[in-house]
Amino acid sequence: MEAIILAGGFGTRLRQAVPDLPKPMAPIAGRPFLEILLGSLAAKGFTRVVLSLGYMAEKISGHFGARHAGMELVYTVEEAPLGTGGAVRLAMAECRQDHVFVFNGDTYLDLEIDAVESQWQRRREPIIVGREVPDTARYGRLQTDGARVTGFAEKGAGGPGLINGGTYVLNRGQLDGFALQQAFSLETDYLMPELARRSFDLFATAGHFIDIGVPEDFARAQTELAGR
Repeated sequence: MEAIILAGGFGTRLRQAVPDLPKPMAPIAGRPFLEILLGSLAAKGFTRVVLSLGYMAEKISGHFGARHAGMELVYTVEEAPLGTGGAVRLAMAECRQDHVFVFNGDTYLDLEIDAVESQWQRRREPIIVGREVPDTARYGRLQTDGARVTGFAEKGAGGPGLINGGTYVLNRGQLDGFALQQAFSLETDYLMPELARRSFDLFATAGHFIDIGVPEDFARAQTELAGR
């Protein structure tokens, strides 16, 4: 299996805690977060990862090199910020399989990979991974109809619910309608307009989920991800 990890953001909200590193390299219990994430993917059967880089790209490529935990690592580097969509589009040009998993480089999700891959093989439809959380206010909710995603609700609505876990399975050519090096948001400029026309497959995960992108969760990850 093949994955893209989006690891090119500026990490503005975490800058005070890790001023001299890109966010995915933030230390968690003495190890770079991205090392924990890559190790998890290797254990789940991934053999090739395309790392989409931007800010302080050399800090990541220099640390990991061409292989890690038995996986081949390939790098794409944004010449200018491309947004989530432009970054995925650029990384897809380096992919080899007919479908690819997309992960955020600041989020740990213990995803049931075998079940997601099985769903893909049965239906060969793009998948949005959702996760139940106690309070959706920070994330925004997924709008669903059974096992399908029909839209995204705005952030701010509190209470328990299903959020976008920031993980997707997409056809390798899913974003070919956008030019290489074109900046766009995967969520706002692609998924939301697409969902206005048709629904996407949903996979609701029960896996451990933590986003280190804000200081309080970065602190929580120091104990929750220790030993991973």
